[in-house]
Amino acid sequence: MKNHFSLLDPLRFGAALGVAIFHQMFWSWAWTSIGVPGFERYVAVDVLYPSAAPFTWFGWVGVEIFFVISGFVIANSASKSLPTEFLLGRALRLYPAIWVCATATLLVLVLFGGGPISELIVPYIHAMSLVPKGVTGQWLDSVYWTLAAEMAFYGLVFCAMRTKKITLRHLAWGLTIYSAVFNAVALLVLSCTTPSDLPYLIILMFRVPCAAFLLNHGCFFALGIWLFISANRELTALERVAVAVTCLSGAAEIYFFASFFLTSIPAISGQSAFVPIMVWAAAVGLIAWCANRNRRSEATASPEAPAYLRTLGLITYPLYLTHNVLGTAIIRVLVDAGLDATSALWVALGLLVLVCWFICAKIEPAIRGAMTRTIAYFGQLPERLPASRRPRFSRGLGLRLPVPARMATALQ
Repeated sequence: MKNHFSLLDPLRFGAALGVAIFHQMFWSWAWTSIGVPGFERYVAVDVLYPSAAPFTWFGWVGVEIFFVISGFVIANSASKSLPTEFLLGRALRLYPAIWVCATATLLVLVLFGGGPISELIVPYIHAMSLVPKGVTGQWLDSVYWTLAAEMAFYGLVFCAMRTKKITLRHLAWGLTIYSAVFNAVALLVLSCTTPSDLPYLIILMFRVPCAAFLLNHGCFFALGIWLFISANRELTALERVAVAVTCLSGAAEIYFFASFFLTSIPAISGQSAFVPIMVWAAAVGLIAWCANRNRRSEATASPEAPAYLRTLGLITYPLYLTHNVLGTAIIRVLVDAGLDATSALWVALGLLVLVCWFICAKIEPAIRGAMTRTIAYFGQLPERLPASRRPRFSRGLGLRLPVPARMATALQ
C-alpha cells in the first residue's frame, strides 16, 4: 500500500511552525489588547512585528489541525490495542518530551523571569505529570493548555475501551453531537452579544481554561476518527452526515474565536474570520485525500517514506512545547546582542528546530528506554495484540484492510 500518510508529518510540522510564528510575530505584542497571557511575559522582549499581522494572526489554527490529526492517530492506535497497551503507548510517547521541555521552560523562567520562583512550582508539577491544572491557576507556559484537551481525549478513549461495549464509532458519534451542540450555541451567543458581555465570556472560557471538557474541540477529534474510518472503508450515508456536522462545527469554533480576535485587537480589525477556516479546511482536505487514497490503494508493499518526513513529525511535539518561552528567550538574547528583530526570529526558530531534533532523536529514546525497563522491572508490560486480532473497541468499523504497519509507526 502506498505510504500516503507520510504527508501528515510535514503537515503536523507546518501547523507547529504556524503556531510558533503566531506567538512570536503577533501574540508577543497583540496580547496587550486582551490581557496578560502567562509566565512567558517575564521573558518577553520589546520587539514588535505589526507589519506581519495580516500574515501571522491566524497561526493559532494550527492547534485545530493538531486535534484532527490527533483524533486520527489515536483512533488508529486504539483500534488495534488493548486498553493497557494503549495507555502505556501514550505515556511512552508523551512523558519523555514533556519532562525535558517543561524542565527547560522552568529554567528559562527562573533565569530570565522577574517573578517569584514559588509561583512556578505548582504549574511545573502539573506540566511534568500531564495533569490539567483545572479552570483556575496558571500554566507553566500558556501553550500547554492544549495538553488538557489531549489528555481528556486520551482518557475518554481509554475509558471507552475499558467498557468493552462502547466502540470507536460510538465515541465518534458522541463527540460529534456533544461538540456540535455547544458550537451551535456559541455561534448563537456570538450573534447576540459582544466580547464584553458575560454570556460571550462564558462561552469563550471553554476554549482554553475549560479545554478538558472538549466542548469546543471535541468536533476536531471526532473528525479525525471519522477520517480514520474512511481510510479503511467507505463511510455510510449517515456517517458522511456526521463528517459534515463535524466540519461545520469545527468551522463554527474557528469562526467564533477568530471573531473574538478581530473584535478585540484593533491591529487586525480589517481581516476576515474566514481566513483561518480556509487554512484549516485545506489541512483537513489533505488528510481526507490521504485517507481516500489509502482506502483505494491495493494492499501491496511500498517503499519506506523518506526519513526526513518522519523526523519532521517527531520534531513537532517538542517544538510546540518550547517555541513560546524558550523561543522568546532566544530572541531576547539575540536582540540584546545587536541582531535585528526579524533576523532574530528566524535564527531563533532555526535553533529551536535543531534543539528539538536533538531532543526527539537522542534524549527522548533514552528516557523512553529507561521508562520501559523500569515498568518491566516493577511490573509487567502488556502483551502486544497480534496483528490478526482486533479489540472490541473496533467492532462495527468493518475495517477491510489492516492499518499498514508503517503508517501506524509514522503516526504515533
